[in-house]
Amino acid sequence: MRSIGEMARAAGCKVQTVRYYEDIGLLPAAPRTGGNQRRYPADHARRLHFILHSRELGFSIAAIRQLLALSDQPRESCAEVNALAAEHLRDVQGRIARLRLLEEELKRMLAFNCDGEINHCRVIDVLADHSLCQGDHPVPDHDRLHT
Repeated sequence: MRSIGEMARAAGCKVQTVRYYEDIGLLPAAPRTGGNQRRYPADHARRLHFILHSRELGFSIAAIRQLLALSDQPRESCAEVNALAAEHLRDVQGRIARLRLLEEELKRMLAFNCDGEINHCRVIDVLADHSLCQGDHPVPDHDRLHT
């Protein structure tokens, strides 16, 4: 059994992270000592590593919740797990493709290399007028950016 600090250090995260995952139900509540200190058994540490690694790979909290629920049923088929991972891979590949388009547009903007006055700056012009873009980069959903 480990304290919350020991478990956080071993996992390479902050104590607040452990508390957060416990608060949102990804980690079960830890048993407490008579002095009301949390004590985490080995299965909690394994679950925390699972959550942290999943987050590093970009899985959403909702997807991690599903993956944890599935991992709690070790005798079931892994088809649903594979489907979740494949969906996430498609999402990552889509983001990479959009980022590549954005990279190319930024390169084109900077290719004009304006060392003069800002009123002749290609970067400012393109940012002010999307029609000056030469590439087919995605246009963001501005309402989504503010939520």
